Amino acid sequence: MNLNKHKKVLVISDFAQELMPILQQVTTIQPENILTLQSYGCIVSHPYGDLMRAVVIAIYQDNVEEILVVGTKDQRTPTVKIPTQLEAIKDKINTLDYLFQNSTPEFQGGTLDEWLNGKENIIENIEKSVDIIRHHALVPPEVKVRGLVVDNQDGKFLIDDIPTSNRV
Repeated sequence: MNLNKHKKVLVISDFAQELMPILQQVTTIQPENILTLQSYGCIVSHPYGDLMRAVVIAIYQDNVEEILVVGTKDQRTPTVKIPTQLEAIKDKINTLDYLFQNSTPEFQGGTLDEWLNGKENIIENIEKSVDIIRHHALVPPEVKVRGLVVDNQDGKFLIDDIPTSNRV
C-alpha cells in the first residue's frame, strides 16, 4: 500500500484493537502521524453528526491529508435491540421511523433500526461512510478518502481497497 509515511492520516475504525498495528505495518505510516476515531461498525451515520464534526476538525486542526475508513471482514456490527414490548417505546419508535422517512436533512431516510445498526454488510457501511465524508461540503477535494477491509485468512492479514465512486 503506497502511503507517504510522513503524511497525516485519520483512521476511522471499529473498536477492534488489532487493526492499528496491522495498519501501521502495512502502510508504513509513522505512529505519530496516525489519528484514530472509533465507531461501532466504522459507520459515519450522518453528515452533520459528532463523528463527522471530529473528521472536519482533524482535517483543519491537524492537517489530515488522507482518511481511511477501515472495517474487519466477516465482523458484524453488534445489533442494538430496543425493547419494543413497552407501549411508550413503540410510540417513540413509530414517531422516529416517520421522521426518518419524511424529514430532511435531519434524518437520512431509512428507519431507526438502520440508523442504529447500519447495514449487515461491512463493505456497504464503509462505502456509505466514505461517500458521506468524500462529498461533505467542508472536506477539501485534495483530502483523499479510502475504504479498507482487513481480512484475516489463516493468520495472515490482507487489506483490500474498497472501490468507491470519485468525488463529484
